[in-house]
Amino acid sequence: QVQVMESGGGLVQAGESLRLSCTVSGLTFDDFAMGWFRQAPGKEREGISCINQSGSSVYYIASVSGRFTISRDNAKNTLYLQMNSLKPEDTAVYYCAAPCAGSDKNVVEHWGQGTQVTVSS
Repeated sequence: QVQVMESGGGLVQAGESLRLSCTVSGLTFDDFAMGWFRQAPGKEREGISCINQSGSSVYYIASVSGRFTISRDNAKNTLYLQMNSLKPEDTAVYYCAAPCAGSDKNVVEHWGQGTQVTVSS
């Protein structure tokens, strides 16, 4: 059984940082490109970042590029998202997903339960 579990969300002020983690079990982690999605209240879930199996290629949507950094540790079956210079518009539930292809949510086979990130102004 595949388990995908995010952690690290919380309440921060604008300009601060958070680091999300996602641990995966039940699948061969380094066979999958891994991604982060988010869903704000009243909005569709959007893919914000994706990293290939080796970590050598990454993708970001424009609104987080330069502020967020995706990374992975295949030895620990763990995906990370370092979020700096957070803005109120980053407030959302953040989901870890496998696999990913850019921001396309239709390719995702496995979702985590999500972790809430709230950024106050």
